[in-house]
Amino acid sequence: MRKMFLVLSTLLAFFSALTFNSLANAGHHEKGEMTPKTVVELAVGAEATSTLVTAVKAAGLVDVLSGAGPFTVLAPTNEAFAKLPEGALESLLADPEALAGVLKAHVIAGKARAETVVTLKEVETLNGTYPVEASYGNVTIGGATVIGADLMAGNGVVHLIDTVILPE
Repeated sequence: MRKMFLVLSTLLAFFSALTFNSLANAGHHEKGEMTPKTVVELAVGAEATSTLVTAVKAAGLVDVLSGAGPFTVLAPTNEAFAKLPEGALESLLADPEALAGVLKAHVIAGKARAETVVTLKEVETLNGTYPVEASYGNVTIGGATVIGADLMAGNGVVHLIDTVILPE
C-alpha cells in the first residue's frame, strides 16, 4: 500500500509540474528576454488560466488589467473555477457586475512578490481584505493556496491559486 501511495504521489507531482510548467516559464525570464507586457497577456498565453481569461473578458476588465499598473493578480486556475458549485460560474458569466466584483477580489494594487506576501498578515484587494497564512512552505490567501508564484509581466506579477476567492 505504501509503495502504491509513493507511486501515485510521484505521478501526481510530475503531472502537476507539467500542467503549470508552461505558465511558470511564461512568467520567469532571464535578463534580456521578453516579458509579457501585461498580466492579461501572461494569462492568455497559459492554458491553465483560460477560464480566468474568459471571465476577465466577460467582466470587461481586460483594459483595466492591461493598464500601467502595477498589479498583483491572484489567478485562479481552471481547476479552481471547476471547484465552484454547479452553475455558479455560468451565473457569474451572465452577470458582469457580480463577476467583476469577484475578480477584483483577486487583484492587489501594486506589485507584491512572494517574498513580500509571506511577510503579510493580510492583503487588501480591490474588493476586500483577506488573511494571509504562511507555514511550512505553503501560503494561503483568503483560503486559496498559492500553487505558483512570481510570474512576471511588465505591469505586474501573477500568483496562481487553487481556489476562487469569493467576496463576502
